[in-house]
Amino acid sequence: MKNLLIATFALCFGSSAFAAESVDPSLVKQGEYLARAGDCVACHTAKDGKPFAGGLPMQTPIGTIYSTNITPDKTGIGEYSFEDFDKAVRRGIGKSGSTLYPAMPYPSYARVTDTDMQALYAYFMKGVAPVVQDNKDVDIPWPLSMRWPLAGWRWMFAPKVEAYQAVAAQDPVISRGAYLVEGLGHCGACHTPRAITMQEKALSASEGKAFLSGSAPLEGWIAKNLRGDHKDGLGSWSEPQLVQFLKTGRSDHSAVFGGMTDVVEHSMQYMSDQDLTAIARYLKTLPANDPQDQPQQYDEHVAKALWKGDDSKTGAALYVDNCSACHRTDGKGYTRVFPALAGNPVLQSADAASLINIVLNGGTLAATHTAPSTFTMPAFAWRMTDQQVADVVSFIRSSWGNQAAAVKASDVASVRKEGMQTTAN
Repeated sequence: MKNLLIATFALCFGSSAFAAESVDPSLVKQGEYLARAGDCVACHTAKDGKPFAGGLPMQTPIGTIYSTNITPDKTGIGEYSFEDFDKAVRRGIGKSGSTLYPAMPYPSYARVTDTDMQALYAYFMKGVAPVVQDNKDVDIPWPLSMRWPLAGWRWMFAPKVEAYQAVAAQDPVISRGAYLVEGLGHCGACHTPRAITMQEKALSASEGKAFLSGSAPLEGWIAKNLRGDHKDGLGSWSEPQLVQFLKTGRSDHSAVFGGMTDVVEHSMQYMSDQDLTAIARYLKTLPANDPQDQPQQYDEHVAKALWKGDDSKTGAALYVDNCSACHRTDGKGYTRVFPALAGNPVLQSADAASLINIVLNGGTLAATHTAPSTFTMPAFAWRMTDQQVADVVSFIRSSWGNQAAAVKASDVASVRKEGMQTTAN
């Protein structure tokens, strides 16, 4: 009740409530939790940089932009009133009045509640250390770098700022999950495809099947389908397995990689079991996109052939030599250590960019509080040609019951080139 009174006072009288030193510590603590849920630190912290000081490069189809300093220094948001903060976060309007690039997911944040906004403001003003660091200019060529067209984009595509309203008679756990997924968690910013004009094709489950149906490649990764499809979605995952994945970055089905690694490391592992359960339960309500969707069955023919020493299938010998020690010849891996490849929905998306990327560049399964072990997948770019990578990836995508299309050497070459460009930047 005390937090609500403080939030209400601040709403009425602007930022004056936070100018004093007597801000309720519990409000700051709540804001810290919400900032974790929104994964603010992952985007607003550069590699080896100070927390929330910005400078992280983000590749977009029109060029590179850099996240901004959101610490309470004057080079950051130190001179922001609550109204300034609210306009930036929920409306995409900076203190100067210019429109922010939608890499800042204000279309999702538009449904964050007033009370949660007050808690976030309290945290960033009182719980974050100020850092003196000027923001970087974008690396976007003119005329695409002009800001005024962004105002038109915001007018056309940003939703009305309106706090999330639970559906009548809906399970309150599912309602909480919807609020987190569609709002503060901004899952759709990565996992929902975008139109040619770069807006998300759907901002909530009520807006159609595009919502959380998977993204186009960005920086060499695919944000996977989170709907109920068994082949490439979450249809084969139980609610407890999904909770475990969000909390630890690993499950019986898969292991975290790419940008989702930061989400688990900086955000999900700190969330309460109740909120993780709410997220999982909500995601499990999303139906499959494929009307012919059926559970996949394990096919033992490839496993038996490899057991007998038959590696005649294209890519099989490469798999045995480079992959089977960890992922096994039966494709079942080792639970929560080396992920299973058989039936793994991440590997069966229409676009194989993520699988190609991890074969080329490897990856590290980060440690979390409840799963402190770290495992590393080595990179194979130095020892495999584009055709060899294409062969082994195609083998994985078509073995043990997996039913995904083959990839070509040119597909691998594209991912390899993009990875080199990203590293150079």
